[in-house]
This record gives sequence, C-alpha cells and structure tokens, in this order.
Amino acid sequence: MTASKHGNISRRSVLLAASAVPLCGILTRPASAAEFVYKFATGQDPTHPVNIRAQEAIERIREATSGRLEIRLFPANQLGSDTELLTQVRSGGVEFFNQSSSILATLVPSAGIVNTGFAFADYDSVWKAMDGDLGTYIRAQIAKTPIMAVSKAWDNGFRQVTSSGREVRTPDDLKNFQIRVPPAPLLTSLFKALGAGPTPINFNEVYSALQTKVVDGQENPLPIIATARLYEVQSLCSLTGHVWDGYWILANKRAFERLPKDVQEIVTRELDRSAVDQRADIAKLSQSLRADLSAKGLKFIDVDRTAFRQALSKTSFYSDWKAKFGEEAWSQLEKAAGQLS
Repeated sequence: MTASKHGNISRRSVLLAASAVPLCGILTRPASAAEFVYKFATGQDPTHPVNIRAQEAIERIREATSGRLEIRLFPANQLGSDTELLTQVRSGGVEFFNQSSSILATLVPSAGIVNTGFAFADYDSVWKAMDGDLGTYIRAQIAKTPIMAVSKAWDNGFRQVTSSGREVRTPDDLKNFQIRVPPAPLLTSLFKALGAGPTPINFNEVYSALQTKVVDGQENPLPIIATARLYEVQSLCSLTGHVWDGYWILANKRAFERLPKDVQEIVTRELDRSAVDQRADIAKLSQSLRADLSAKGLKFIDVDRTAFRQALSKTSFYSDWKAKFGEEAWSQLEKAAGQLS
C-alpha cells in the first residue's frame, strides 16, 4: 500500500487497491519465532481505511516488539458476522476485533449512546465527546465485560440513508419505508420513532438483502457504501447524517493481559496512531466520495437535518433513551453535543 506515513491517502488507493491489504498480515519471520500470535478480525472490505490503517499498525507493532507479537488481520467478516465475532472476542477465539458502537451496544448498552439520533452536528463535537469524558465513561463500561477497548475510538462516519427508489427528503418520506439497520436497538428505535420499518440484518448480508428487495433501503456512512459497492443496488442517497458511529478496537481481556506490559503499551500506542490517521481518512473520504459515487450513478439528496431532529423531538425518543442510559451518561453526551430534547 502506498499510503503516506504522514496520514495522506488518496481515495483511489482506498477504493481500488483491493490487493493492498493482505487477508492476513504478511509474516516476515517464521510464526514459531513469535511469542504471541493473535488474530485481528474486522467486518470491513480490505480497501476500507479501517483495514489499511490496522495493517500499518500491525506492521509497526511487529517491528517495535522485534517480532514477539504477530497479529494477523482478517477483514470482511472472514471469521464470522459482527455478532458472531463479538461472541468470539468475548471467549478469546479472536483476540482483537474492530466493532462499531452500534453493535457493541448489544453487549455494552452504554456504548450505543453515541448513536443517539441527530446528537452530533459535526466532528468537533464528536471528538470532544469521544476523547473526553464520554469516551472515558464508555471505556469503563466495556471493561466490566470480558473485553476491553485498547485504543482511541476510530471513525465510522456519519450515517446516510440510501434507497432503491424512494426519495427521502423530509421525515414524512420515511413513513413505512423498509430499511435495513444493524442489529442495534438504538438505530431500530430511531427509525421506528420516525415511522419507518427498520429490519435488523447483519452487515455481511446487506448487499443481497438490497439486491433481492428484502428491504427498500439501508443506512451507512459513505465510505461503507463505497467499499461495499452498495451503489450497485441502491440509486438514491439522502444526506441525513442522522447518526455518528464510531469503531472500538476491542481485545479479549485475558489475551491482552497475557502480553508483557511493554508490548501492551506498544499495541495501544500504535493503534492510537492509526486511529488518528483513520479519522483523517474518513473525514476526507466523506467529502470526496460524493463526487465519486455520483459518477457511479448514485443520486444525492440534500435534506434539512433540523426538520428530522424536530420530528424526532416530538416523539418520546430522547426521553426514553435518557431513561435507559441514565443521568450520568446522558449528561456526558450533552456536555459535548448540547442539550437534546
């Protein structure tokens, strides 16, 4: 991969260099030379910045540990669906796993608070929350389970609605719209509140569900829409930005604690470095991909996000989720995102 070490990355290299990220890390020495050989699973296409930056971190970790820790990358749900992988990382069958907040919320409910509908207006408020008190709070909740977060939060981007025919311009256009959502209670609740018909489907089944019209549409950030080629089975994209979603690099707690302290520190340091690079990648791609996807036939619709938030405010959505997340978590969210009502 020719991505710059300084964080620059071209969208062409992201979208076209499918061979750039090996299906597992290339071993530079016999596996027997490593004290620890761990698996790192992701659900994203090999061309997605998550995998490009994860592979860079893996190579730096191998070098910095003099080969003591060998991490092998398995992208694109090779080792199972997102929900299956969450079970595997809990049991230790997989040592590292890149998981979105929305799916992690099925195990750690407070992780889903970042997916509160229309909470974040921009990235400034996102990173204020995730690198601040809200992120600290969520990490502590994750650590109460058999897994732990081992780096800064990575970026999954702001989610947009796509469809195979219906133009979604106003909240009313979502009425009875059959939309795929991840198996995440908050996203299901959000679209139900807006009158849509959300259907939870694992990501590895999304393309076929859209192709066979099991659902009329889906919602994901633009980099996912691009790398998963969802534009081939969707014709319209409404820029709702309804939810920001992040990724956590999770580790099986026992497996991570087996590593010597100096190796643990190297892992976190290098994954943090890649987190910063990956955040920059997604921010740039979210801007540039509109032109790229338009050229592939996807029609974009600009919407008034305020109208959607106001429609949501007229339901019990915010009060219901405040009660579920609790006063402490909700106050941390509002500290960064502003008052929600």
